[in-house]
Amino acid sequence: MAMSIAAAFDQESQSARHEPPAIVIGFLGGYVKRDNPVHAEVQIAARLRKTYATGVDVETYESRHVSEAHQKILDVLSGKQYGLPTEEEKRSARIVLYGHSWGAASAIELARQLQKDGIPVLLTVQVDSIAKFRENDTTIPTNVSEAANFYQPNGLLHGDHDIRAADTAHTKIIGNFRYDYARSPLKCSQYPWWDRYIVKAHTQIECDPVVWDKVDALIRQALPLTPQSVEK
Repeated sequence: MAMSIAAAFDQESQSARHEPPAIVIGFLGGYVKRDNPVHAEVQIAARLRKTYATGVDVETYESRHVSEAHQKILDVLSGKQYGLPTEEEKRSARIVLYGHSWGAASAIELARQLQKDGIPVLLTVQVDSIAKFRENDTTIPTNVSEAANFYQPNGLLHGDHDIRAADTAHTKIIGNFRYDYARSPLKCSQYPWWDRYIVKAHTQIECDPVVWDKVDALIRQALPLTPQSVEK
């Protein structure tokens, strides 16, 4: 009888164990606010929240708030504020990081912080990635399973054309995908004038729906669960 009670208690504690959701973190470029709806990073996050009713935590951050995003991941994995995830919670982590410009570099910076924590990352996606001072956004750390890079080569600001794996045994580079808007420019009419004229090509890749549809598809492929749509 005592063993049956113990077995029942163990089964109950197993079912009550915290199972962290998948986590998707998007970083915006420059000094753009995290909830600016004009930008594709925010639009993708909104679409993911509609598609995945449960099981996925989707957040966006300014490029300078890597530490805040890092703490958010630890909180989600551990199930408590300012918590530290267990080794089991770390191993079960399902994380996707993406961003544009400085935000793309921030995604790689965050991936490196998670590597120090022993936390794996399913996917990183960089769009016209611009490295911050004294930082390397072209070498993908070994805790990242897959990485993709979208870039354009023109203008005052243009992204890295070649990301590479720190260790090809651990990381697959999906591809470095080049886009050129010199012959077929996009208007990006919702963006401020300084984006449309001073960093024209860098802005065009951010407002290109073809690029971001591919980013969206890569993120959804990386999430290892069935979406539950909440759209009516």
